[in-house]
Amino acid sequence: MNDAVYRTRSLGVAATGLPDQYADGKAATVWNVYVGSTQARTKLYRESVCHLLRSHGCRNVLDVACGTGVDSIMLLEEGFAVTSIDASDKMLKYAQKTRWARRKEAGFDNWSIEEGNWLTLPEADIDFPSGGFDAVVCLGNSFAHLPDFDGTHSQQLLALQNFCDALKPGGILVIDHRNYDAIIDTGRAPSGANIYYTSPYVDNIKTSVLRVDGEPSMVTLDYHLLVPSDLLRKRRHSDRASTTPTESEDQTKVASHFRLSYHPHRLQKFKSLVAESFGEEFASNDVLGDFEKYSKEATPAYYIHIVKKKTSEAEESSSSPSSKRRKVE
Repeated sequence: MNDAVYRTRSLGVAATGLPDQYADGKAATVWNVYVGSTQARTKLYRESVCHLLRSHGCRNVLDVACGTGVDSIMLLEEGFAVTSIDASDKMLKYAQKTRWARRKEAGFDNWSIEEGNWLTLPEADIDFPSGGFDAVVCLGNSFAHLPDFDGTHSQQLLALQNFCDALKPGGILVIDHRNYDAIIDTGRAPSGANIYYTSPYVDNIKTSVLRVDGEPSMVTLDYHLLVPSDLLRKRRHSDRASTTPTESEDQTKVASHFRLSYHPHRLQKFKSLVAESFGEEFASNDVLGDFEKYSKEATPAYYIHIVKKKTSEAEESSSSPSSKRRKVE
């Protein structure tokens, strides 16, 4: 194995048991440019996520993959109450800066941001709403950062169970991953528009698939960006920096590169992991492809799972047609 190709970007650990690929700070800074400001998210992505949460009556949301705060900020701007955690303190510092800069805006003063680990989520220093959160979101292909070194998916199952436990009965987990079926089968990510990120500075993203005993074990993406030097400097200090440098600013392009490695979840395997981890509390899992109704004929860039936790027996009983008839009678 060529370590220079297949090693993750950083071997630091921000919280017990969960490798932090952003620990050196370089990936966190350049990722902030790759993502862009919260205003740069595609309209489809913003509308899809918010509509999805509202259609399920969600108000209190736990973002377990906060990163630099992109999704959390979007949800706060849309009026949701958000609690955010991430294993990387280097990523969270950008979210914390934004919270301070916008502390006088509605929602931001109550925004709870904590360093936390999916594997020890119940021990996180956050306030869990009575009964649990309406929704847990884990977006941006974040869950694939969790490795499966022993081949049992034990860590994935534990993390998913912790997500389930954080939900109220009837709550939803919104979790996504890249289309690793296509990446494994073709050696590259599906072509087409990226509905998540719209950065104009992406030069190239190179894909490597590592197989162990013939089975895909890790996918490594090398992100190559060409970024105006002044913009890169500004992005180190502000989430709201414009994604387009002004004429008076230095527009000399600087080559920036970072590498991230992922565990490649095939769609059917991931669906079975979710069902197994939720156990008897599993109600349903609706799968979308790039936030559209999933079709086997399509080749989306991302799969989005909307996993519903069973309602309590008391709620099911009170909402059943027979119980409603009894109340009327």
